[in-house]
Amino acid sequence: MSTFKTKRRQKIQWRIRRKIKGTAEKPRLSVYRSNKAIYAQLIDDLSGNTLASSSTQTLGLTSVTVENSKQVGVDLAKKAIDNGLSACVFDRGGYLYHGNVKALAEGAREGGLKF
Repeated sequence: MSTFKTKRRQKIQWRIRRKIKGTAEKPRLSVYRSNKAIYAQLIDDLSGNTLASSSTQTLGLTSVTVENSKQVGVDLAKKAIDNGLSACVFDRGGYLYHGNVKALAEGAREGGLKF
């Protein structure tokens, strides 16, 4: 069953990535979620560079909860604003917009990012 879930998520991810591209002015906010951590990056797809990143591990948080995911979003928004970025496009990475992914997006919005 896990291979079915993985393939399903991969198909959704490809569908999303076909539609959105990140630029230097408006990067792509990419989310990756594992059982132990949640990661977020601001990526410029044209040059292939990561402009800012944050995760529960870099913040020293030990588990993935809604509160911790929100902290990751706020931290990423703070780093983005320090780099002069105020807007981005959201790439949920094939995950449902629910729970930790939603909390990360709301934290980034509260931190000042617009998407």
